[in-house]
Amino acid sequence: MATLIDPTATAFLLTENRSMPMHVGGLQLFEKPEGAGEDYAREMYESMRDVGEVAPLFLKRPHRSLTTAGQLVWVEDDQFDIDHHVRHSALPRPGRIRELLELSGRLHSTRLAWERPLWEAHVIEGLTDGRVALYTKTHHALVDGISAMRLLQGVLTTDPDRRGMPAPWDARTRPARAPQPSAPTSLADLPASAVRSALGISAEAAGLPGALVRTLNKGLRNETSAISLYAPRTMFNQKITGSRRFAAQDWPISRLRAVGKATGTTINDVVLAMCAGAVRSYLLELDALPDASLVAMVPIGLKAKESQLASTEGGNAVGSVMCQLGTDLADPADRLQAIHRSMVDGKDALSSMTPTQILAMSALGQAPAILAPMLRMQGIVRPPYNLIISNVPGPRTTHYWNGAAMVGTYPLSIPINGMALNITCTSYDGAMSFGLIGCRRTVPHLQRMLTHLDGELTALEQAADV
Repeated sequence: MATLIDPTATAFLLTENRSMPMHVGGLQLFEKPEGAGEDYAREMYESMRDVGEVAPLFLKRPHRSLTTAGQLVWVEDDQFDIDHHVRHSALPRPGRIRELLELSGRLHSTRLAWERPLWEAHVIEGLTDGRVALYTKTHHALVDGISAMRLLQGVLTTDPDRRGMPAPWDARTRPARAPQPSAPTSLADLPASAVRSALGISAEAAGLPGALVRTLNKGLRNETSAISLYAPRTMFNQKITGSRRFAAQDWPISRLRAVGKATGTTINDVVLAMCAGAVRSYLLELDALPDASLVAMVPIGLKAKESQLASTEGGNAVGSVMCQLGTDLADPADRLQAIHRSMVDGKDALSSMTPTQILAMSALGQAPAILAPMLRMQGIVRPPYNLIISNVPGPRTTHYWNGAAMVGTYPLSIPINGMALNITCTSYDGAMSFGLIGCRRTVPHLQRMLTHLDGELTALEQAADV
């Protein structure tokens, strides 16, 4: 049976083109269980391929025709082919992490075809240290980063001896009781009155017009807010190609926590400061650093506040704060404090709003970034922000899949026209893992930013005297 695709997912589908695939991805590293043989990667692939029943989320594909009056709907794929979606790959020699990241970047560059369900998984062998990797990608119309992380957590366990764990797309991953959200979690759930209020047309969403006025005033003054109306043009804010480069690394959360404790800031502030310092150093190398501070859009996952259950129903959480990154400041300590103040101000702007109002405000803030590439106006319209930096929480302890310890997890997100760089972080087992994805041509030598991230964390530790 066909179901109408909600406006948020429709936007992700219609915005997509060859240079701008709209899927999110993940790269996990697993250590083989004790006693595993040379064919372990093949066995892992076959167990993920040979599922009894595929969850409905992974069976649906978009469809539009005269019978749907031109509207996009989800339909179940009646010719579903698991071999197309679950694949077995191997790295070329010498099988370093460099080759794995290169392969992940190439896999992330290709669009998912509408005639099939919008996801793929690749079990990858050939690393010299014997570890096995899993790269997955799923269209943003189906899931966001938080939902994707929950899907993964739903098939992992803290018990290294447990066996029989299903693949994320196995119907057995569905919880016995689906979460019941207490508030809208996507733009499709917003009542029309809330959207009208966000545009200042009516006052039916209590408190939003006043919050909107305050937010817009701050945006016009180029101060931190839930909406950004100004960001300097940078090399990131131009038309991109479809080719991607991926860089990834992790750092102990204990180091970030120590900096935060010594400076009165949060771990997320330190993550943003690392990114700000790395971007500043990267742009300085290329003689491309603007005088004004770069602005980052920092997403908020509303679903994460409502339920800890893994859900195979997918969905998108929409909410954001615009953060001044302080890239115009030379001192790492000054940048960290500027970011801290910026995030506090942004959160204050949202603190008096309901989840519905936050979603409406975020929809308004996202409009310039979405409309510019859709209308081919990037480079004409000033970017509302320069890049996206998000932080997705993950498991705090070591997790296993059928005895294989997951020893690393790295997110791959979405660059878009006018926004060529995306940095997504996820915490896992005492580490903060950074995944940097960028247009291969627009953001050259992306891997250098890993060195700058490391140098910035060291500089922050020295400034904080930890």
